[in-house]
Amino acid sequence: MDLIALAVPAFFILIGLELLAGLISGKKLYRLNDAITNISCGIGNQVLGVFFGMMTFWGYTFAYEHARFFTIESTPLNWFLLFLGVDLAYYWFHRLSHEINFIWATHIVHHQSEDYNLSVALRQSWFQTLFSWWFYIPLAILGFSPLMILSVAAINTLYQFWIHTKMIKKLPAFIEFIFNTPSHHRVHHGVNPQYIDKNHAGSLIIWDRIFGTFEKEDEEVVYGITTPLQSFNPFYANFHYWKELIDTSKKTPSFKEKMFVFIKSPGWKPKQLGGFQSPPPVNPKTAQKFDFYISDFQKYYVLIQFVFLLGITTLFLFTSEQMIVSGNPLFVIQAIYISGFILLSLYSFGLLFENNKKGLFWESLRLIFGVGTVLFYYEVNHFEFIFPSVLFVAIVSIVLFFRHQKHQHLNT
Repeated sequence: MDLIALAVPAFFILIGLELLAGLISGKKLYRLNDAITNISCGIGNQVLGVFFGMMTFWGYTFAYEHARFFTIESTPLNWFLLFLGVDLAYYWFHRLSHEINFIWATHIVHHQSEDYNLSVALRQSWFQTLFSWWFYIPLAILGFSPLMILSVAAINTLYQFWIHTKMIKKLPAFIEFIFNTPSHHRVHHGVNPQYIDKNHAGSLIIWDRIFGTFEKEDEEVVYGITTPLQSFNPFYANFHYWKELIDTSKKTPSFKEKMFVFIKSPGWKPKQLGGFQSPPPVNPKTAQKFDFYISDFQKYYVLIQFVFLLGITTLFLFTSEQMIVSGNPLFVIQAIYISGFILLSLYSFGLLFENNKKGLFWESLRLIFGVGTVLFYYEVNHFEFIFPSVLFVAIVSIVLFFRHQKHQHLNT
């Protein structure tokens, strides 16, 4: 079972509690556009992970069945040793994802939010799995079974959810010394020059202490990336840095330096393009967050549509694996169609949050495809209870959306 998918309800309960705690204490921890963009990146990660996850499982299985040195039994001691091995492998993947441009192009998504709350934990790259799973292959070759590796890796990911908060300050010293905590991870998300590329730990901060990448939280943290994203579109969030790398490579005459664009660290450029660019200084008191004004109607419209999309996504995540491995071509087509609709929705919501004039076309297309998604589910799965209500919501959404758009000033 997908432990992360099973934990989704707990994620949203905890996000709700953090939001409530912020309101009670008078702290504005969440912005609707940023939080939905964070969760949208997480949705895309999980939807594409349905397909990528099978590939990684097959990779671990192949290595385990054809190249393992030992057969390591499932004992408490071996689970503990695997936990250490997975956490160490994660540290090195995470560290290299900050030091090598083509891996940073996938990991950068997680750092783009200029807020810091539990929704940021869900802001995950859509393609990071394609680059991270290789770091765990040695564990399969050593003799740990693929199911053990995937289970411990999922637990490692789940652990990191709670450390994305500003509501927990410092924990007792012995916990701060051994474990990754909110204080340590706030440093990791900072663009303050002294915080950049520090505290790469998953669960245990000891790896940073051992390998010299530890930094304690001292100065107030400014969150985000050194060149702000300035967008609430999850598609742009996942592809913008790739475009930057390709554009830089095109401007570089030397083949060697073209390769360096992708394998050097972020900030590196050839001399003719200015050379290495150090991170700019930041002032926590004057730092400004990117935002965009849209009408209250548009905010609530996106929020309501997003809630319905969460329902469709949850249903998809719990049925997709059976659909894909069933061997039934209709089920496979259904999985591809529904995943396409979910991604289309995320793109449309991003445009609406930026009041982009293209949002009218894409939201219209999304609503039409949404009706098709309901019909597809109804035809294949015969979910009679879901069809009339969702169809009604889709029709009402179309009417309200078009009525509102007539009175909107849209941006290019």
